[in-house]
Amino acid sequence: MKRLIIFDLDGTLLETLEDLRTAVNYALRTAGFPERSLDEVRNFVGNGIRLLVERAVPQGTDKPVTDRVFDTFKAYYSEHCTVKTAPYAGIEAVLVQLKAQGYLLGVVSNKADEPVKAIIEHYFPGVFDYVVGERAGVRKKPAPDTVFETAKALGCTVDELCYVGDSDVDARTAKNAGCRCILVSWGFRERRLLESFSFAAVVDTPEELLKELMK
Repeated sequence: MKRLIIFDLDGTLLETLEDLRTAVNYALRTAGFPERSLDEVRNFVGNGIRLLVERAVPQGTDKPVTDRVFDTFKAYYSEHCTVKTAPYAGIEAVLVQLKAQGYLLGVVSNKADEPVKAIIEHYFPGVFDYVVGERAGVRKKPAPDTVFETAKALGCTVDELCYVGDSDVDARTAKNAGCRCILVSWGFRERRLLESFSFAAVVDTPEELLKELMK
């Protein structure tokens, strides 16, 4: 039986895409660049907010300009990260049931550490036992470092945890950590891509996720 369930944030627990797109487009407009569509932003996310911005600016944009767009994005998003963001329907009930069953719960995200903690506290106060985002000097996903950090902080081994995410980055993170993996199809990547990771179970609803976690 797994003692610890670690969740990805964007696309797994929360639908964050609209707020991310709004912040990206605000930063792009400020720099005089064309805006990006929702689908474009969906394809840009998953590897941290720096890469999100680097992918959003026009190809060939030099680093100083990209840095300014990134700083604008960070400042705007920190103030507007909960405008349209919301938990996926049914996910809160899953978390309640897992807590009732005695599971430890963690969040590992490639979003910057401070916003991750603030967003989790806003939407899921008191639910998660350990929350970590991207920080300087710590390798982000798909490196397994923050998964290992979470397990160690909560006194668990890799064999005692399951990682839940919605993307190829999450699948590779779980594989690199050597832990069980469940991928949810309601997030930012197509089911066909998720199914290509044969070592991971793919679920379509929070109810299916709960049943898979209880196996």
